[in-house]
Amino acid sequence: MNLMGIDIGTTSIKTAVFNENLEEISSSVADYTLETKGDIVEFDAEQYWEITRNEILGAKSKNGIMDAIAVDTQCETLILTDENGTPVRKAIVWLDNRATEETEIIEKHFGRKKVYEITGQPEITATWPACKLLWVKRHEPEVWAKTKKIFLLEDYILYKMTGKFVSEKTLQSSTIYFDIKKAQWWDEMLDFISVSKDMLPELVGSGVCVGEFDEAKVVTSAIDQIAGAIGAGVIKKGIVSEMTGTTMVIFMPSDNVPEYDEASIVPCHYNYDDKYCLLSWSPTAGMALKWFKNAFCEDLSFKEIDEMAEKIAPGCDGVTFLPYLCGSTMPKYNPKARASFTGITPEHGRAHFARAVMESVSCMLKSNLDYLKLDVAEIRAMGGGAKSPLWCGIKADMTGKTLVTLKNNETACLGSAILAGVGAGVFESVEEAAKKIEVDKVYKPTGTDYTEAYNRYLEYDKILNV
Repeated sequence: MNLMGIDIGTTSIKTAVFNENLEEISSSVADYTLETKGDIVEFDAEQYWEITRNEILGAKSKNGIMDAIAVDTQCETLILTDENGTPVRKAIVWLDNRATEETEIIEKHFGRKKVYEITGQPEITATWPACKLLWVKRHEPEVWAKTKKIFLLEDYILYKMTGKFVSEKTLQSSTIYFDIKKAQWWDEMLDFISVSKDMLPELVGSGVCVGEFDEAKVVTSAIDQIAGAIGAGVIKKGIVSEMTGTTMVIFMPSDNVPEYDEASIVPCHYNYDDKYCLLSWSPTAGMALKWFKNAFCEDLSFKEIDEMAEKIAPGCDGVTFLPYLCGSTMPKYNPKARASFTGITPEHGRAHFARAVMESVSCMLKSNLDYLKLDVAEIRAMGGGAKSPLWCGIKADMTGKTLVTLKNNETACLGSAILAGVGAGVFESVEEAAKKIEVDKVYKPTGTDYTEAYNRYLEYDKILNV
C-alpha cells in the first residue's frame, strides 16, 4: 500500500511515500524560484503542476503505483483561469503584497470585527485572496474579463489531476470570502468584490476522494499547517504543536471561534474535522540561534553550541535576550520591535548569550500559551529546534508541560498521506491513523524553576517592546 503526501511550500515541493503503517518508504524535494519585483511575487501556474506531476511519476518509478495521493499547500496563492482551466495570468503567490489599496477599501467597508466574526481572520491584509481579486478587477480588467474559474493552489493541482473543480474548506479560511461558522461562501463579500459563485469551486471536506490520477485515488488534504498538525498527532484538545524553525508557529485545535479581541491578531481557521484551530506565530525563533551562530560562533556547530550553553545555569546569570530580530507579532504586535541583550556584566561570555537565546524563544512560547489561555497537557515539537535536547528541556521546564518530539520530521507530508489513506478507505479516521504516529523523545518538566528568568523577560519586554 503506497500513500503519497505532497507538501507544496513557498519555494519547494516535498513528496513522501508511506505504507499503511505510516512508515516512510521514500521522499524527495524539488526546489523552484519565485519571480519577485518589489511587492509583486508570481510564478507560472503550469509549472506548479509540471513539478508536482514529475514528482508523482518519479515516486512511482521507485515504488510502483500509488494507491492514494493528497496534496497540501499554503493558503493564499491565487490562480485565475478561463472556462477550460487554462491560466489567464501568472499565479499570484501568497507572499504578494500589491493589493494594499484594495485592503483599505475592504476594511473601510466591512471593518475588522465583522470580517473576523465571519471568517476568523482578525486582520485584513494584501495577501488575502479577496484583496488580490479586487486588485485584478481594478488594475487588469482585460484579465478579469477572461477569468471564469478562481483556484487556490491545492484546488488547481486537484483540477489538473482529476478534472474536478473542487476545494477543501480549510484552504478557504483566509480568503476572507468563506464563512467558517456556516462552512459556505460569504455572499456579502463575494458581491462586494464582484465574484459570482460559479467562478468558485465546489466545497468539500478534508480526506474526501474526488477522483483518480494515474491509477491513484486523489484525496483532498488541508492547508500545510493543518496537515503538519495531523502528521504530528495534534488532533484533540490539550495537545498543541510548536514548530521552531526560522519562525515559531503554534497550532491549537479549538471547539469554537474565540470572541473578537481588538488587540489580538491570532487567526482562527476551519479545521479538518469541521471544528476550528488557532494559529499563533512569531517571526524569529530558530533564526535567532542561527544569527547568533553566524555572528559570534561561526567556528562551532549547533551541537557544540548546545554543549557550551548547557554548562550555564538556568537564567543565564541574569542575561536576558529579546528575540525580536524581525519585530514582534504575538502576543504583542510591534513590527518596529528590535532584539537586544540586557543584564550583561564582564563575567558573561558567549555561552551565556547562546543559552539566553534559547531561553528567550522558550519564554516566547510560554507567553503565547499564557495569552491564549488554553488548557495544554502536551506540546509536540517540530522543526530544527526539536533536534536540540537542551532546548527541548528548557521549553518543558519553562512551560511546565510535557514536550514530545517525533520520529518523522516531515509532518505535513505525513498528514497529507494520512488524509489520503482516510479518503481511500485505508484508515477509518484521522484519529485512528494517528495512533500509528511514532514518538521519538519525551521531555517532562524537571522542576527547574524559570520563574525569575521568565518575569525578567516580561519586564524587559514591557520596557523595550513598545
